[in-house]
Amino acid sequence: MKNAHLKQYAHLSSEVERILRQAAKRFQLSARSYFRMQKISRTIADLEGVEDITVAHMAEALQYRPKIHDEE
Repeated sequence: MKNAHLKQYAHLSSEVERILRQAAKRFQLSARSYFRMQKISRTIADLEGVEDITVAHMAEALQYRPKIHDEE
């Protein structure tokens, strides 16, 4: 999926987007990583057979991100 398709296929509710923005700030995610988290959460929702991405899907996606250095 290209980034241009995210609004159409991986729309985030305001609550889910807030979680992702907080994580992006806290973990200093690049734009590429930000969009990757959105795509991964879409895949997780698809695997569950649901249309909407939930906070749980985003939280799971964020757990899969690579840990480059120790974070506080």
